Amino acid sequence: MSQFGLPSSGSNLADGDRGRLLLGIGMIILAMSIIPIMDGIAKHLTSSLDTMQIVWGRYFFHFVLFLPLVLYWHGSATFRPKRPVLQIMRGAFLLCSTFCFFSAIGTLPLADALAVVFVFPFIVTALSPVLLGDSVGVYRWTAVLVGFAGALVVIQPGFSNISVGTFWALAAGSIYAFYVLATRKLAGSDPTLVTLLMTGLVGTLVSSVALPWFWSQPTAFELLLMVLTGLLAAIGHYLIILAHEYGTAPQLAPFAYFEIVATTIVGLLAFGDFPSAVTWIGIALIVLSGLVIGWREAVRGGQA
Repeated sequence: MSQFGLPSSGSNLADGDRGRLLLGIGMIILAMSIIPIMDGIAKHLTSSLDTMQIVWGRYFFHFVLFLPLVLYWHGSATFRPKRPVLQIMRGAFLLCSTFCFFSAIGTLPLADALAVVFVFPFIVTALSPVLLGDSVGVYRWTAVLVGFAGALVVIQPGFSNISVGTFWALAAGSIYAFYVLATRKLAGSDPTLVTLLMTGLVGTLVSSVALPWFWSQPTAFELLLMVLTGLLAAIGHYLIILAHEYGTAPQLAPFAYFEIVATTIVGLLAFGDFPSAVTWIGIALIVLSGLVIGWREAVRGGQA
């Protein structure tokens, strides 16, 4: 599972700034294509391993695989972040959200679980003026509302019987919103790779405390899949962090809906969850919301 400086949304963007915003949008879309593959692997692993063990693998291998790269580029500064408390909070938000989401996909189809998670753009959009100083206009609110409506269409008739998995997914989305806001607050404070490594470190340390009570010996193939969850998650979230340096949270939030498109494809290919005609209508609304807001940013220069 899986956003967002540029000038605030109320300012005019020069051509170069528009290009930077489009680059940030591209990074978000690429990240939203990579992370669903990781989620699909995690869902497969829930059939044989405990959720806590899968979460540990996602963070441990994230940390181990990126540690040499970060040390090479940043040396001793790697473990001296400028805003350590915010780094720890950000890592804890993502860890909790990951655990909730992996718990959700253990019982729900991938697309259904992720669609519930997409309550987070509402929270981001509502809180970003207060916490980030962003300006949110009617067009961005409209885009978020249209995208969320599409998310609800995707999961129909999934809400006919509310399950425990739905509540896990709702918790994941609510916590993830605060991860997104913390990421935006951190933009520019520390090198991107350092922030990425801190995420893995916090997740590894906290999940390792509980691991002895949930560990079972994985097969060689399961261990390989655990390594892949860490690698794909690290790459995806690296792109998300970079994107935050090129666009504001309200500008990028609608494009996170592309994750539902990619997740639907993964669910079809890996688990045989074939989308219905109604689902495709929802996906169309999700994509449209992102394309419209991106077109408006490019043509109108970011005015709300």
